[in-house]
Formats: sequence, C-alpha cells, structure tokens
Amino acid sequence: VQLQASGGGLVQAGGSLRLSCAASGRTFSSYVMGWFRQAPGRDREFVAAIRWSGGMTIYADSVKGRFTISRDDAKNMVYLQMNSLKPEDTAAYYCAAGQTWNLRPTTSAYNYWGQGTLVTVSS
Repeated sequence: VQLQASGGGLVQAGGSLRLSCAASGRTFSSYVMGWFRQAPGRDREFVAAIRWSGGMTIYADSVKGRFTISRDDAKNMVYLQMNSLKPEDTAAYYCAAGQTWNLRPTTSAYNYWGQGTLVTVSS
C-alpha cells in the first residue's frame, strides 16, 4: 500500500486549502481512510476519517464544520477540504489507511501511513 499526500502550503487565517491523498497498492473498499496532523512538539492527532465503502465520516471536534473529508472511488483519491483555517491548524498532515470496518480516531487503527504535507496558517 502506498499513500501519497499533497496540497499543503502557506495560507492566511480564514483561507482554504484542499489536501489530496493518492492511494495505491490494493482495493480499498474494506478500508477506513483517515487524516491526522502533528504540530511541532505535539503528538499526532486525529482530524477526520471516512469509510471507503458507504462514505460514513467522523471528525475531530476542533475541525467540525470547517473541514470535509471525501473520496473519489474512480481515482482512488481521498481529500481533505479545509476552510476557515486558523493558526492552530498549522501542522504536518498525514493520510492513513486502516483495514477495518470501524471508524476510529486513533493512530493504532491505521496500518499504513503516507508522508506528511505541511500546512502553515499565518495570522
């Protein structure tokens, strides 16, 4: 399994970014896909997850109403649309895949990780 995250960058507070994660190596219909982030000096934290089959989603309270996770079956892509960005959203963002039916906001539920893409939100 390979996960390739992209789309990070520098944006002003209140702006938007869309992160993309290209997934390859197997069929992901039985997987949960997640986005996590890690700021300097802090633990990696859950952001959002989507069940590939059916599209059910969960979000961290800190991003609810601002971020939207989605997937494109035909392209094997997972996206994270981030709106109303805040300086505290600054972090490296990682996409992850877990071979599980359950949507879980913990790193231990995910078997595969992509490299991070850096998001910097200036005030």
